Amino acid sequence: MGNEILLTPEGYEKLKKELEELKGPTRMRVAEAIREAKSHGDLRENAAYHEAKLNQTRLDSRIADLEKVLQSAKIVRRPEGAAGDSAHLGSKIRLLDKEFGDELTVTLVGSFEADPAKDLISISSPLGNALIGRAVGDELTVEAPAGTQEYKVLEVK
Repeated sequence: MGNEILLTPEGYEKLKKELEELKGPTRMRVAEAIREAKSHGDLRENAAYHEAKLNQTRLDSRIADLEKVLQSAKIVRRPEGAAGDSAHLGSKIRLLDKEFGDELTVTLVGSFEADPAKDLISISSPLGNALIGRAVGDELTVEAPAGTQEYKVLEVK
């Protein structure tokens, strides 16, 4: 896979929507903030102007990043007729944390979509990598920065 950007269809649509928002309403708000700050006079010591210009630079950078990703990303769909019992990119997996007895549900995504706070786990992370190809009933041990964790796969969707 290398440096290839893999996205689920949902992730692709989410990024497309973010790009539309940034190019439309967000860009208009930033431009208005610049106009407002300029109206206050001397730009050399105008903190509001410098902040607005910095926001414009960040916005333009994010837009460029998203356009590049959307243009070059590979959208990974589940093949027709593929078995639903093994985990793959886009799978939602319910796990049992064997140490604490807690259940958690994660979705396997590409690195660009990953957001552990939202249970979107990259397939290149220790947990994501360990889950690829796993099926209900499988038990796995994951070596993570926080230490060794043991899980049991309860459901794969």
